[in-house]
Amino acid sequence: MILLWLLVIPLAGGLLAWPAGKLNPTLPRVISLAALVLDLILILPLLHNVTPANLIAPGHWLVGFDAPWIPSFGISLRLDLDGLSWLLIVLTLAIGVFSVVVSWKEIQDDVGFFHANLLWSLAGSIGVFLALDLFLFFFFWEVMLVPMYFIIAIWGHENRRRAALKFFLFTQGSGLLMLLSILALAFLHDQQTGKLTFDYFALLTSQPGGTFGYLVMLGFFIAFLVKLPSFPVHTWLPETHTEAPTAGSVILASILLKTAGYGLLRFAVPLFVAASRDIAPIAMWLGVVSIFYGAILAYGQSDLKKLVAYSSISHMGFVLVGIYSFNYIAWQGVVILMIAHGISTGALFITVGSIQKRLHTRDLGRMGGLWTDVPRLSSFGAFFVLASMGLPGLGNFVGEFLILRGTYEVAPLIAIFAAIGLIPAALYSLIAIQRAFHGNAAEPRTLPDFGARETIVMIALGAAIIWLGVYPQPVLKIAAPGLGNLVPIDTTAGLTLTRSGT
Repeated sequence: MILLWLLVIPLAGGLLAWPAGKLNPTLPRVISLAALVLDLILILPLLHNVTPANLIAPGHWLVGFDAPWIPSFGISLRLDLDGLSWLLIVLTLAIGVFSVVVSWKEIQDDVGFFHANLLWSLAGSIGVFLALDLFLFFFFWEVMLVPMYFIIAIWGHENRRRAALKFFLFTQGSGLLMLLSILALAFLHDQQTGKLTFDYFALLTSQPGGTFGYLVMLGFFIAFLVKLPSFPVHTWLPETHTEAPTAGSVILASILLKTAGYGLLRFAVPLFVAASRDIAPIAMWLGVVSIFYGAILAYGQSDLKKLVAYSSISHMGFVLVGIYSFNYIAWQGVVILMIAHGISTGALFITVGSIQKRLHTRDLGRMGGLWTDVPRLSSFGAFFVLASMGLPGLGNFVGEFLILRGTYEVAPLIAIFAAIGLIPAALYSLIAIQRAFHGNAAEPRTLPDFGARETIVMIALGAAIIWLGVYPQPVLKIAAPGLGNLVPIDTTAGLTLTRSGT
């Protein structure tokens, strides 16, 4: 039942926050914080339950919940938590708390409805990380997108409605492909066994092959590729980030993009092992193209928020390369990088939002000299730019290093090209620091620096990224059983990971 409560609490919190905003604008903020903190209190102790649960399928699971939902169609409320999903849910809740804090003064209109949508989007993300019934997974996949559409369209910037519509069309269109693939996989299993089900563990044994297998796999692959996002289906992201409010950008970059990486790891690869192995070279080269494409376009940006958005495309290219390397070390790096990117990029969007609030612009040409005017904001901003760049000793470096190390064992040329992609990343990062924080101001100004609330948020995020860079072993240890759960039950399916060097 505890997994069900992880979903019910933020959903109910949203229902309370919406009308509470009409009574007092502070109430929705307090309700949101209370709901997210309560979820954290519920999930943190689950990590101590290290004994594999006696679930339907073998594996290292912390806790599970299974109840009939629409039994006539084989649909159930199947929720399961392992180390991988535990890490991503904790990241979701922590980022959610920070999003509420940073929007405390930014959001002044329809405060209740804003926090309702924020909580519902986070609840959908938690459901994505828990659901192991594929129909339920798709349900939560849609639940997290609709509230984000409202967050962008109502509280975004000048071109918010265009950006929200573009976000919705891309994600909903690709989601429809995934739904068709889910239905096709369930009907195939029904033909094979005479039982219609959407249960993940049952569908793992289907492993469709031939042209049909490729087509069904592509529905999942394209849906997750759009959300990651990867070249060439990335075009919705920069505009969406640019127009979204600060909290929307933080949740989008830190959480919603990670649902795509998780989806590739949990569903696209294990459910279609043969097809995924065949398409792996294409997927990895797409990742390399994304690394260069995102970095080069970030280098050419004068809008600081667009620069950070394009850098996300580049970093998610490493995730795509690592997943389809089929290497255990690279998969460890994928987990670390998803968490580190969620922290560092979320912090960068908080920084950009704070700069925009003070200067009323995101144009790098109108910045300069911020270190003199707002030293705390500038020092945190420079730190997280360096973290995103992959500075040794910080979390992003560990993730990218492990991905490159693991990929080199199976595809040396791809690993070399991906590593070269770090060079333009260093260029745009250092240029951004120089143009935004150093030099002389474009005009005389007096700006307020980070206050206590913002400083505490940035210290917490900074401490997390340093911890990941200096001592990532606890995260790797937590994720290890979850990565083991990604191997299909049917060992004849052939998913084996390269583990040399571990």
